[in-house]
Amino acid sequence: MFRLLLMLLAMTVGAQAAEAEEDGPAGPASADRAKVVKAAKSRSSHKRVAKRRGRRRGKTIGWAVPEKRLLAKPAPPPSGRLRIYSINYKDEADVSIYNADGSFNTDALAEVKHAFRCRRTGLEHDIDTRLIAILSHIYEHFGDKRIELLSGYRYQRRKTSNHYHGAAADIRIRGVNARKIRDFVATLDAGGVGLGWYPRIGFVHVDVRPPPSYRWIDYSRSNPHARDRLPPRGFKRKAPES
Repeated sequence: MFRLLLMLLAMTVGAQAAEAEEDGPAGPASADRAKVVKAAKSRSSHKRVAKRRGRRRGKTIGWAVPEKRLLAKPAPPPSGRLRIYSINYKDEADVSIYNADGSFNTDALAEVKHAFRCRRTGLEHDIDTRLIAILSHIYEHFGDKRIELLSGYRYQRRKTSNHYHGAAADIRIRGVNARKIRDFVATLDAGGVGLGWYPRIGFVHVDVRPPPSYRWIDYSRSNPHARDRLPPRGFKRKAPES
């Protein structure tokens, strides 16, 4: 009996040794493959982690848009129809921004300019026609639904803002997810467009700027009283004329 047990034990050990020799140790190629897979997973999860952290901490996540993701040439002109409503002044511009010959209609631009006026100072500023054309594209794409303007021109302390230069708009459309607006505008970008998505507040920032184009997601809460958005020191708003 004892000899039989010894024989069985020897056979088991031999089989395990043969199995180990057949599999062999993890060679360099296997290790390299493991590293590649790990790096790929790390890259794919990096953005998700950044977004989760940004959402949790109320931070802004931004990135420049690679040239290969932009249009090779500018998008065709829009129809020119635009209906934009100022939630600050409770008035709207319902215009056609083009003349019959394709030039910009100065009266229509003046109406848009008036709707864009600074909510704190009441001052007006010429609005970049590239931005107005993008807004017309948006209006047309989403079934002629009125665009609500949360913030247009801002006469403020921070002069580097595109709002200060009449080249930015914070917008939303009733019944349309702000992310869909952002994604559509991205399809028009041939360079020089800024797009910000504000999930907590539910609007999209659109601006025109020197290249490169830029995208961001801002998870912070609204802070309309931030110092850099206030009028320059010493500014006094004139009383309305009687």
